[in-house]
Amino acid sequence: MIDLYYWSTPNGHKITLFLEEAGLPYAIHPINIGTGEQFRPDFLRIAPNNRIPAIVDHDPTDGGAPISLFESGAILLYLAEKTGSFLSTDIRVRTETLQWLFWQMGGLGPMAGQNHHFGTFAPVKIEYAIDRYVKETARLYGVLDRRLENRDFITGNAYSIADMACYPWIVPHEPSVRT
Repeated sequence: MIDLYYWSTPNGHKITLFLEEAGLPYAIHPINIGTGEQFRPDFLRIAPNNRIPAIVDHDPTDGGAPISLFESGAILLYLAEKTGSFLSTDIRVRTETLQWLFWQMGGLGPMAGQNHHFGTFAPVKIEYAIDRYVKETARLYGVLDRRLENRDFITGNAYSIADMACYPWIVPHEPSVRT
């Protein structure tokens, strides 16, 4: 069983995508980031960076004590290796998949997140910040559009953790309710 510490954000959705696609049993533990639950000491023991998602795998492949993980890219990689799914063993496809996973983690996610923050939640609208992040997000969408031209998946010929990482950042979502 995997405990998933989750809130309805693109990073949270990455992990539910994997768990559902792999058919792994899991229990969701909501962490309401709008009310500061990510700063609770019990959550910080699992996710010291006070961000969701995080998991605790109570059945690691080595049979040892439960393993806690934070950071969505690290979780996707761990789950792919645990299950042998969504990450090719072919060195070239695997390397390409990891490259695109890290592209999402270092580029698409942070830039789209800042775009959303400055455009939606910032108490003061700073035109320079809004313009910068809108343009950078658009540039990154263009990178992904060119990559997906004439192909169904980001890497190789199969759905992978790179697709799972990018999808929640590009699919339209209703804004999360912050309470």
